[in-house]
Amino acid sequence: MKNVKLVIIVLTLALSIFGCKAEGRKIIDRSGRTVVIKGEINRIVSTAPSNTEIIADLGQARKLVAIDKHSANIAGLPANLPLLDFFYPDAEVIINLEPDIIIASGHNPTGTGEDPFRLLREMGIPVVYISMSKSIDEIYKDIAFIAEILQAGKEGENLINLMKAQVSEISLRTSQIESRKTVYFEISAAPDMMSFGKDSFIDDMISVIGARNIFGDEDWLVMLSAEAVINRNPDVILTNVNYIDDPIGEIKSRPGFNHINAIINDRIYQIDNDSSVRPSSRIVFALRQMSEAVYPELYSPDHSGSGVVR
Repeated sequence: MKNVKLVIIVLTLALSIFGCKAEGRKIIDRSGRTVVIKGEINRIVSTAPSNTEIIADLGQARKLVAIDKHSANIAGLPANLPLLDFFYPDAEVIINLEPDIIIASGHNPTGTGEDPFRLLREMGIPVVYISMSKSIDEIYKDIAFIAEILQAGKEGENLINLMKAQVSEISLRTSQIESRKTVYFEISAAPDMMSFGKDSFIDDMISVIGARNIFGDEDWLVMLSAEAVINRNPDVILTNVNYIDDPIGEIKSRPGFNHINAIINDRIYQIDNDSSVRPSSRIVFALRQMSEAVYPELYSPDHSGSGVVR
């Protein structure tokens, strides 16, 4: 009887162990979805440049088997990776790559209004979504999440700590500012002017450098008019527009903008596009540019005028 009981116990434990392996790791992704990851992750498809940058900065770039087209300019990636459309990724190409996981953006479904990875998920390919971060703290959480699923926890911790130290250094530099400058951060030029309001990591970045977003009372992505900018009269204008030849000159030439303090005092600066729109560990580069542009006296007493801040 004792032997029978022992066999039953051993079989029960074995079934339990194999059952756990079959089920895999259950995780909650950054969009709140439950995802099951089976086995090790050695083949990754990344469909957003912010995620690709985080993967690279975690030392996991070698595992990438495909990226989105916007990730093509990221240094340190394997050569000749297939490039996928951000909104319309080719499912057949992805299936043939046999990925262990797809790390997607919360904005991937917005092109068609449908989830472009639904069929792939139904086929058993794990898909995790990283929603657009609303703050720098949420970017830290994105890094920690990607590090967790790639089982690179130590690398993730080191990357977050390094980023926090850099952000703190910038914040400390402007912590004694008594009169905060007002800032207009433009992400799309006239006639389709756009900026970010509250609940956006760019608004948080403006706060970190000790300034005030003139559209900080608006929700997230702000579609605005020239009159709205003129009426709010920013001290400094920052633009990350890079699809026209002279974004600073274009801003200066807008009717009525000559009455804005930023124009009068020649306080218009171009900020690196990639590091200011991709919520990854690399926002620190744009953060430094923004801080130096808004408060040049804290960096170099000779710095003045408009231009690209290096």
